[in-house]
Amino acid sequence: MKNKKFTKFYLFSVIGVLIASVYPLFMGVRVVSDMLRDGEVLAQNYPKYIIPYTPISLAVIFGVLVMPLAIKYLRKWAFALSSALSLGVFFASELLLESKVIVTDTLSSTLESWQMFMCYIPRPEKHTAIEILIGDYSPTFKIHFYVISVVLIITILNCFYGFGNMILGGSKKRLRALIMQSAASAAFLGMCIWACFTAFYRSGELTVSPLSALLMSTFFILFGIAMGIFAASYLGGRGKFISVVIPSVISVATSVVMYVGETFLLSGELYRFGEGAFFEGLGALVLAPVDILVVVASGALCAILLLLVKNHKDKGEESV
Repeated sequence: MKNKKFTKFYLFSVIGVLIASVYPLFMGVRVVSDMLRDGEVLAQNYPKYIIPYTPISLAVIFGVLVMPLAIKYLRKWAFALSSALSLGVFFASELLLESKVIVTDTLSSTLESWQMFMCYIPRPEKHTAIEILIGDYSPTFKIHFYVISVVLIITILNCFYGFGNMILGGSKKRLRALIMQSAASAAFLGMCIWACFTAFYRSGELTVSPLSALLMSTFFILFGIAMGIFAASYLGGRGKFISVVIPSVISVATSVVMYVGETFLLSGELYRFGEGAFFEGLGALVLAPVDILVVVASGALCAILLLLVKNHKDKGEESV
């Protein structure tokens, strides 16, 4: 694969991903070294959110490292198969860390249980802290983390493989789509990092502050948009129904999945963005009117972005 532009792109991609992964990799090395040395990790030495961000970093690094081989030998299947292998790296390292790392505070607990404990909202009628730490909870709470991880991995790798194929092929038909995908993925990743360090400033109660509500709403919306644009990057150049409506529906569905994950994480409840009827669940439906508005906003904003790009074709570029 003798292409100087691609070689430079590949080297910068690898270096960029490694630099971006310094902290997650450092967290992973620190925890694993403690585990190998002491057989456990003290709670005060546990870096926040080693799962899923260290496995995500490993998966993305793997996907970028194999990019030249994947494009050369797998051709049109390069992204699909390398992403599948990267997801395999993610789940293998994630499940290994969850089950093998032991965190010790007042009692020993697996890393999976400790992560659940860190997200735990005190509700004695549902679970006590001790029950969480000894593993007495539904593992479905991990839907929340797994879905975020899968979306991050495939949307980020889609950018690298898209630009790589564009450089090798010389066609700029997907340029607009890839720029939009890169912006959406970067924005969502930024929100994930923000949440990792601040948990959006939540205080431990189900009813959150206006700032937390704004940040969480933005997170849900960007989550849906990132996946909608990912779908659009493969459905471009067709009629509006296929290239705009379907991705927008996917955006809405993705946001709904995030709410489902939050519900499992919080044992059948959701964070409330305020008080009053607009912020309360609708009868048997756990979603409040404001949550429905957030879901609809995700699809609507995705559609607006796609229409803006679609209506600005020039120089033979294919719209998203």
